[in-house]
Amino acid sequence: MTTPAVVVDVWVRAGASKEPAEWAGMAHFLEHMVFKGTQRLQPGEFDWAIESQGGMTNAATSHDYAHFYITVAASALPQTLPYLADLLLCAAIPADEFVRERQVVLEEIRQAHDDPDWVGYQALCELLYGEHAYGRAVLGSPDILSARSPEEMRRFHQAHYQPQNMTVVIAGGISQQTALSLVQQSFDRFAPAIWCPEAEAKPLPMPSHQRRVIALPNLEQSRLTMAWMGPGIADLPRACGLDVISVLLGGGQTSRLVRELREERQLVRDVSSSFSLQADCSVLSLSMWLEAEHVETVEELVCDRIRQLAHTPVTATELARAKRLLLTDYAFSTEPPGQIAGLYGYYATIAEPSLAATYPQQLQATTAEDLQQIAQDYLNTQRYTAVVLNP
Repeated sequence: MTTPAVVVDVWVRAGASKEPAEWAGMAHFLEHMVFKGTQRLQPGEFDWAIESQGGMTNAATSHDYAHFYITVAASALPQTLPYLADLLLCAAIPADEFVRERQVVLEEIRQAHDDPDWVGYQALCELLYGEHAYGRAVLGSPDILSARSPEEMRRFHQAHYQPQNMTVVIAGGISQQTALSLVQQSFDRFAPAIWCPEAEAKPLPMPSHQRRVIALPNLEQSRLTMAWMGPGIADLPRACGLDVISVLLGGGQTSRLVRELREERQLVRDVSSSFSLQADCSVLSLSMWLEAEHVETVEELVCDRIRQLAHTPVTATELARAKRLLLTDYAFSTEPPGQIAGLYGYYATIAEPSLAATYPQQLQATTAEDLQQIAQDYLNTQRYTAVVLNP
């Protein structure tokens, strides 16, 4: 007989978008420091408490959020949830641990700059988002982080880790009544909110055609990424339509670009599409691995196929296939407790949790005419961002 598991995922509206530019990297650094203990917990004591119960823990930071999660047996939740709550609400941020952990974060930044995928992604974000917070690296920079102090981090923590900014999601083998009771008992010691320097709100730039070529050592093949900005969470129906277009173009072996560029013309070694939805915007990106001499040809072909979407409705068969793939992926994401917690926590953080459940209906309602209009409105081939990584 298996023991029912429970996932607790705590989401905080305290991502990189909340940082003033001179504190860039603070949210991610704080993610590290949260685990360094409280007045009641010594560094490492939280990890021991979770792991001794057979559990796991981790965390992540993005522009719109930071989130912290544990997976434990349902029977162990009453003993472990108070530890997680204490860490998040009462992080001590000791000065000596701050100095030591800063070296860990600086090494993480150095390793990121050695990663071609990270370099290409960050270059894309800088071009695409301009001065908006999404254009800054979540990790921050060595110069800025080296100038930060424990006192500043404590201020950032106490200002943002407040009840109105937090969502606690519990999924798994536990009743709703028990989960609510445990949350109310554990998350009951918020410090008074204090003032903290605020991020300067910068608007997203108007889309324009931008292109950057970067030479990187130890790269065997060129990489071409093309990206278009779309609607944010406030326009979920059209964002869902852009998600469908992403699958039509590069989702699976029979998608348009995979079939033509890789299988038929053999111009690329690999091609994939990606769609990301954020609070302020969404992004559809197409990534190709290819030889340098094929970059311009492939870029022109992709633009031509994008223009076709704006002028010719997709077939019923293609539309049905794309919807089926996305709905299947959504169904899988609502089975494991960890993915359920992540799904609802994400939507609760950038919008409303109820929107997570409307995604299938939004997809099903999307028509070929909708996709054609979305392509006309957002996929202008004179206003895309491209990054090329060359050996």
